[in-house]
Amino acid sequence: MIEIKVPPVGESISEVTLVTWMKKDGEWVERDEVLCELESEKATFELNAEQAGILHIVAQEGDTLNIGDLACKIDETAARPEGAAPAAAPVAEAPKQEAPAAAPAPAKEAPAALPADVKATPVAKSIMSDKKVNPAAVHGSGANGRIFKADVLAALENPGRPVGKELYSREEKAQKMSNLRKTVSRRLVEAKNTTAMLTTFNEVDMTNIMAIRKQYKDKFKETHGVNLGFMSFFTKACTIALMEWPAVNAYIDGDNIIYHEYADISIAVSAPKGLVVPVIRNAESMSMAEIEGKVLELAKKARENKLTIEEMTGGTFTITNGGVFGSLMSTPIINIPQSAILGMHKIQERPMVIDGEIKIRPMMYVALSYDHRIIDGRESVGFLVRVKELLENPELMLIGKSPTEALLEL
Repeated sequence: MIEIKVPPVGESISEVTLVTWMKKDGEWVERDEVLCELESEKATFELNAEQAGILHIVAQEGDTLNIGDLACKIDETAARPEGAAPAAAPVAEAPKQEAPAAAPAPAKEAPAALPADVKATPVAKSIMSDKKVNPAAVHGSGANGRIFKADVLAALENPGRPVGKELYSREEKAQKMSNLRKTVSRRLVEAKNTTAMLTTFNEVDMTNIMAIRKQYKDKFKETHGVNLGFMSFFTKACTIALMEWPAVNAYIDGDNIIYHEYADISIAVSAPKGLVVPVIRNAESMSMAEIEGKVLELAKKARENKLTIEEMTGGTFTITNGGVFGSLMSTPIINIPQSAILGMHKIQERPMVIDGEIKIRPMMYVALSYDHRIIDGRESVGFLVRVKELLENPELMLIGKSPTEALLEL
């Protein structure tokens, strides 16, 4: 009988929570097959079978386990049951999992598309797609919850009414906080209580960036295999500004200020189990395509809860994008021990006065929250103005100044 124990997952982590079992007690498992999902205060990871055999579960879902605690046992001497999947089966399934996750962008471009497993009549599906109705908000009156046209129309006539619940219900539900949520809560309160946090705002005219994306997005995708998004522009602009304003890229360590001559950019990502902040290492040395590829890789891992602790450790500066959720303006909270965080927001067309004329421009509010103990007003505003300048004139990101200034050696 082989004992499967909770492995070490980080120097500062002493306990984890067993989130869910992927296999049932008494079920046959193959070697290296995923048995369960564990969650630490920093990341979610999987426990794999060390040998093929019959699984005997010891720890239960929701249990808090210390490093080294017994999670389960595997009887490797048991005979393989008839019809049990061969050892290669888990590997053969991998390409199927990659297909839907490899193309997150089209899902955003076509929000009306319905999942293939929605049980509804063709007419009902058509109405839900056309009106962008979430199938979860429709109570199907047919067999096995099948949705009919009348069900969709009823949902449209009564927006906001709870599905499948009694009206005016006052039920409450208690749910234990996950280790990840506890950590997020603790760190946010710690950031508010231990830093002299202040936020400065500005706005960016996104006209030129949007024009570049429109003109080169197809060629960029064909050449590099990734989409040309906004994050690479913001990351590149921030890395340049961080080198020019080093205090924004530093942090306080006791009586010392630690300055970084590199830029490890943390990207705030909303994952299924809470906020995670994976890190792009040495972003100042990366090309636009490399940044986009890394953002795509980290975002995919975050959605699938596959981020490692190393990928979320460190970081010298954070970028968070509330605009994907429709936020027009916010004051982001510093990701300690860092000293600053940049908040991106929704792009919205607004009337702007340009050369004495009112013109409609796609504008974005940007916010820089910073620790006033280490960053003064001049540095914070100067940094944000420089980011604005680089974003509104993307050609400056190439050599740091306009071609004309370079020609005239100004």
